[in-house]
Amino acid sequence: MKFGHHLKTSLYPEWTYYYLAYDELKHELKTRTRGGYWSEDDEKSYFELLEKELDKVYNFQTVKSGEINRRIQHSEKVINDVTETKSAKEEDYLEIEEELSNIIADVHDLAKFTRLNYSGFLKIIKKHDKQTKWILKPMFMVRLNAKPFYKENYDALIVKLSRLYDIVRTRGNPVKGNSSAGGQQQNFVRNTTKYWVHQDNITELKLLILKHLPVLVFNPNKEFESADSAISSIYFDNESFDLYLGRLEKTEGAEAIRLRWYGGMDNREIFVERKTHREDWTGEKSVKARFPIKEKYVNRYLQGHYTMDETFKKLKQKGKGDKEIDGLIQLANEVQYRVLTKKLKPAVRTFYNRTAFQLPGDARVRISLDTELSMIREDNFENNPRLRSGDNWRRMDIGIDYPFSQLPEEDIERFPYAILEVKLQTQFGQEPPEWVKELVQSHLVEGVPKFSKFVHGVATLMENRRIQLLPFWLPQMDIDIRKPPSKFRLQRPTARTPLLARADSSSHGTRSRNVQQISSLEELEEYLAATTPAGKVPITYQGKRIAIPVRVEPKVYFANERTFLSWLNFTVILGGLAVGLLNFGDKISITAASMFTAVAMMVMLYSLGTYLWRAKKIRNKEPGPYDDQYGPTFLCGILLIAVVVNFWLRLLEDSS
Repeated sequence: MKFGHHLKTSLYPEWTYYYLAYDELKHELKTRTRGGYWSEDDEKSYFELLEKELDKVYNFQTVKSGEINRRIQHSEKVINDVTETKSAKEEDYLEIEEELSNIIADVHDLAKFTRLNYSGFLKIIKKHDKQTKWILKPMFMVRLNAKPFYKENYDALIVKLSRLYDIVRTRGNPVKGNSSAGGQQQNFVRNTTKYWVHQDNITELKLLILKHLPVLVFNPNKEFESADSAISSIYFDNESFDLYLGRLEKTEGAEAIRLRWYGGMDNREIFVERKTHREDWTGEKSVKARFPIKEKYVNRYLQGHYTMDETFKKLKQKGKGDKEIDGLIQLANEVQYRVLTKKLKPAVRTFYNRTAFQLPGDARVRISLDTELSMIREDNFENNPRLRSGDNWRRMDIGIDYPFSQLPEEDIERFPYAILEVKLQTQFGQEPPEWVKELVQSHLVEGVPKFSKFVHGVATLMENRRIQLLPFWLPQMDIDIRKPPSKFRLQRPTARTPLLARADSSSHGTRSRNVQQISSLEELEEYLAATTPAGKVPITYQGKRIAIPVRVEPKVYFANERTFLSWLNFTVILGGLAVGLLNFGDKISITAASMFTAVAMMVMLYSLGTYLWRAKKIRNKEPGPYDDQYGPTFLCGILLIAVVVNFWLRLLEDSS
């Protein structure tokens, strides 16, 4: 789709005049370059046009942003007045809710306004440089940075709107409780699904979710800062990438070991975390366990010169139970042992800003959205004089200064999408909320099961090393995940249309299948063929194998053994028949016995070969197929021939 058409169909009609005049700029460029000549006067005039458009966009964005802030402040005052009035009526809350809904719509449209205009400026500058051969981009980027309308962060507004809307939604009685509580309940099914979210849909998605769940704020008494949402993690691995392969292939007991901190580099509390994968057939759930450690002790702990035993024992004085303390000590010792024995070193850092949605003290529905996701190399694996982390457990030349422009491109992977995680904790037989089901089926998200930031980081940053197995989603990174809008989207409230329209089953885009629905090799091939312009893609990528998520339960091994034993049982019956025929001693019986013995040997060798072939495929988690369409038919044919020959020889003997 041409950008000019995309701009016309995406803009908010009431703000039409304030958008970049993209078509006029393109027409001016085409007119002035018609003769194939571009003069200095042309360049000067065109730059003035661009400057005028930039002023228009910047001024509108600044004024509108200030207006929205003032409306939020006014709404906050009105809400405080209403909640303090015990005689507040339903009409009062409905009126405030309508105003908040309009503000939410304005925030959405302003964020979209920003993205459209920024994309428009970049595209028209690129077109200018290509057609005129005059390089304008470096100079105009300086002007853009002087009027950075595109750097506006709406997270602070979203946090304020979430708090106000939560008060109105609950009619002045918002849920209160421990923000981290709710994770220790028993007899619950916990289900986590992951989705990619296109940059164009991030703000809309946040605004939709906050109408159902408030933004989770751990310290409501503190003013929101951008650093509050920053999460950084250092993942460890060795030069054989054992942990990467284990997590990629979902091996039973596969571990991921990482060190995580929240906020900036000045945070001195580091969490050592271990994630352990458990297969469903074990009856256990995959678990994440962690313990805190002071930053100054991290290097000594990883080198085996410092243990956490004494530190944890001091916690007993603070009321911690013996069982909990023993568990922390065991965890710290096991992680330290694993780091030393497997020679684990810093491998990949992940950074992102997280917005979490959850009712305080209620973990039944928790939704998190990670934006500005970046994977950064931390390793010193190759023989390179430029060490990244050196002898330290993390590199110190970066912090949380996204987009980390100081790093060389080979050291960083900036993920193009946001990551949405939906964690449901429902009782057996209980359905998740209807709005959650509609959300994950909408055009705003693309399901990607088992997506891992660690796995993606290693696969993209270490691809030139000994990485020969890649995640299944990697070939799809260049495919546009945007879909036609469904009815589940943000709309301005009117007398006829509520802000949140519900989606029906016929409006979920045009894709007949997404990545989440793929469960076999054949389906992945079909998906790759349908979504890749070049046609069908083999299940290799850049000469490397693609790991398909396949779950193998013990009953699969047992089924293979049962099939093998059934064939052996058939072999024993044939062998017994052959021995019985030998006892007759005549020429025909000996011939028949020889034939049945040969068939029995063929069946025995076939069953052994098939068993070993299937066992290897199961062990390697190959997706199949496992059936043999020709072997059993061939053996039955040989057995039929042996029987027919036996009857024919006996008939010949009787006739003679």
